[in-house]
Amino acid sequence: MQRASSENPGESAGALLALSNDLAGAVERAGRAVVAIYARPRVPSSGILWRPDVVVAADHTIKRDEEITVTLPDGRSVPASLAGRDLSTDLAVLKLQNADLPAAEIGDTASLRVGHLVLALGRSGGDSLGASLGVISTLSGAWRTWRGGHIDQFVRLDLAIYTGFSGSALVDASGRVVGLNTSGLARGMALAIPTSTVNGVAEELLVKGHIARGYLGLGMQPVVLSHALQKKLGLPSNSALIIVSVEPDGPAEKAGALIGDVLVALDGTPVSDTDDVQAKLGREYIGKELTASILRGGAVAELVIQVGERPRKDK
Repeated sequence: MQRASSENPGESAGALLALSNDLAGAVERAGRAVVAIYARPRVPSSGILWRPDVVVAADHTIKRDEEITVTLPDGRSVPASLAGRDLSTDLAVLKLQNADLPAAEIGDTASLRVGHLVLALGRSGGDSLGASLGVISTLSGAWRTWRGGHIDQFVRLDLAIYTGFSGSALVDASGRVVGLNTSGLARGMALAIPTSTVNGVAEELLVKGHIARGYLGLGMQPVVLSHALQKKLGLPSNSALIIVSVEPDGPAEKAGALIGDVLVALDGTPVSDTDDVQAKLGREYIGKELTASILRGGAVAELVIQVGERPRKDK
């Protein structure tokens, strides 16, 4: 005997229709602040009207600094100027003139939970609004990108980042923008940059045109120390960083660093990977002194390095 379903098919269909309508409403609400950006050959990319006349975008999609145009949700095409870019967080900021459109309603990425339904809203081919539906697949704490940028929260998405969708809006079920989507930070993996990071980076780019980063002027790579050497010198770890290049007239060279030195700690914190060094090179460290513990000639020595500001390089 077949067991009768406890669910009313009509109720299930009604619930599905309600969810569908809610998602369509979220797309309509958030889509009013999603734009198409023409700053690279062939395919436009997406951006978000973050403030009146200010658009945030994925930096890797902005291939030129001039002759940038933005298509607004109302169909108008307006010129945009590049206010600044930051490769390390894959964020860029564009300024518009007289867009006269309301900015996105910004939510808090910290309110998200694994499993929440979310949408990626982009505006690419033909300037039409497109959507991709998925869920939050992973959430964790702050992390650093391979270029050393600080991201307040790791947000991995289980949804498609279609062509032109880097720079698109991550939207919750209520239609609030809770992040900026990009495939440019982790080898094509769909990630979202949280709103707190976008806010901080956008503010500094608008004011300064660039993001200040700490700088030692060293090229390093991981090295494994012998157990005998670790035991002899009382080192906390058998992993360290060997210096393979020293920038002329850089902070480390001024402090006396040499190629072949092995960095084992910064300010008493053991280092075994370049990420450990980057953690000490936030903007708050610029101008401060760090004590570098190094191995040179089989003995431990210390250098005092004053952290500089990373030189700017044109893309």
